[in-house]
Amino acid sequence: MYPTNEKEALEALKGDDPELAATAEAVLWSAWCRSGDAETDRVFRAGVEAMQQQQLTNAEELFSRVIELKPGFAEGWNKRATVRYLRQNFRGSIADCQDTLARNPNHFGAASGQGLCHMSLNEFREAAVSFRKALEIHPHLDAVRHNLALADWRRPRAAAAAT
Repeated sequence: MYPTNEKEALEALKGDDPELAATAEAVLWSAWCRSGDAETDRVFRAGVEAMQQQQLTNAEELFSRVIELKPGFAEGWNKRATVRYLRQNFRGSIADCQDTLARNPNHFGAASGQGLCHMSLNEFREAAVSFRKALEIHPHLDAVRHNLALADWRRPRAAAAAT
């Protein structure tokens, strides 16, 4: 049975069927990308389009507008976090990931993104914590599992190099 709502989709992520987990992930992204407000959704779509066209300054401004329009809309924060990551504003991205997770604690994308930011800052312990959180929510994320292994591998080496 395919998930039809967020609760069912989150449960399906943890199951043994990778195909069902992929369907569940699509259900979640579809739900998470709708704010429930027509104007907010219009600005959000414009931000996504700007991001896809590598117009990152414009995309960041548009997602900031989304946040102003609807501060409780977690995906607005997550998309701005993504743009900030792409612009190498890792601290700003981490803050936006935290705001995303405060609004949607099941947002595996924000947890993973936060981990990538910490990796970019050589904060391997923090990266591992974020990657583990993402995998608790969505155990089928192979790239996150790889990033967790890399963070765990680099952590003692970074500590040794610092001494």
